[in-house]
Amino acid sequence: QVQLVESGGGLVQAGGSLRLSCAASGRTFNIYRMAWFRQAPGKERELAGAITWSGGILYYKDSVKGRFTISRDNAKNTMYLQMNSLKPEDTAVYYCAASVGRVGAYEYWGQGTQVTVSP
Repeated sequence: QVQLVESGGGLVQAGGSLRLSCAASGRTFNIYRMAWFRQAPGKERELAGAITWSGGILYYKDSVKGRFTISRDNAKNTMYLQMNSLKPEDTAVYYCAASVGRVGAYEYWGQGTQVTVSP
């Protein structure tokens, strides 16, 4: 099993920055890829970006390209999401996820952290 714990959410004004963290523990040696998803009120959950365990970027959603950066710290078993130039439409609950597979669904999920961007 893999446990994921997010932190770093909060309230920020438009144009501001936040950095989310996702600490992984347990059988992390099985993980191939990790991702940040987000779910805004009344909307479906969407993939914001993904990264391999070794640090290779797999995907960024078009609307976050150039503003969000995913990174990994192998020594700390932690994934980060640096969010700059935040917009009100970035308001959502952000979830980190991990998978042992190269494709398909993510098996492990964190509890989520709220990000609210005020106009």
